[in-house]
Amino acid sequence: MLTIPNMEIRNIFLTQIMEYFKKTVSENGEALEKFCNALKDGNSEVVEQSLNNYLKRTISIRDTFVKKQMKENFYHGILLGILGFKAGWSVSSNRETGNGYSDILIQIDDADKGIIIEVKYAEKDLEKECREALQQIQTKEYTDFFKDSDIHTVLKYGITCNRKKCRVMMEKEKL
Repeated sequence: MLTIPNMEIRNIFLTQIMEYFKKTVSENGEALEKFCNALKDGNSEVVEQSLNNYLKRTISIRDTFVKKQMKENFYHGILLGILGFKAGWSVSSNRETGNGYSDILIQIDDADKGIIIEVKYAEKDLEKECREALQQIQTKEYTDFFKDSDIHTVLKYGITCNRKKCRVMMEKEKL
């Protein structure tokens, strides 16, 4: 429990520390909106920039000190954590669709747009892995999930990560 010893300390707490927390929450809220709006708008450059900034500020290279096949799960979880805070979005993980399980599917309330994200981990060629992620979405027909709904545009993202950096590529498909 926090005890404030006198009025001067209380005033400092209220004016400086609380303002700092409000500013931080506001900035993080703005960063979340910027990231989600870029994702929804198909702006892969801003998605990549925002995610790279987030990774640089928050993770340690030791966070992926696991077997290679488990590294992808770490980044998948980060994205789920970020996207789970977006109001009006239904976010699904490892949802069966088409001929497989897509990493992340997003339905946006009152929008004629869906989003599919395939996450990969790469040791070297992040761009090559992004292309392979996009190819997986196509080959495994993950867009089938949206065909029976009122969604006519699907944004497909390949996101490849390595340590504190990522690469993002996007393709748009009309259904």
